Amino acid sequence: MSIPTKRGFGETMIAVAWSFVGLRRRRDFDKDVDAMNPLYVIGAGLIGVAVLVATLISIVRMVVSA
Repeated sequence: MSIPTKRGFGETMIAVAWSFVGLRRRRDFDKDVDAMNPLYVIGAGLIGVAVLVATLISIVRMVVSA
């Protein structure tokens, strides 16, 4: 079995973004589990949540002001 290469923050952000959407393949998920830095995953998740909340707040403000 080969040693997985560590993923960078950008690659982790992409993997977390696909996970948010729900389109991550099980095979890719299993491969990424060993290669991702847990701190990068936490950071990417927090950034993803912040972007999601900001987007939802912006949409609500646009709808309410219209």
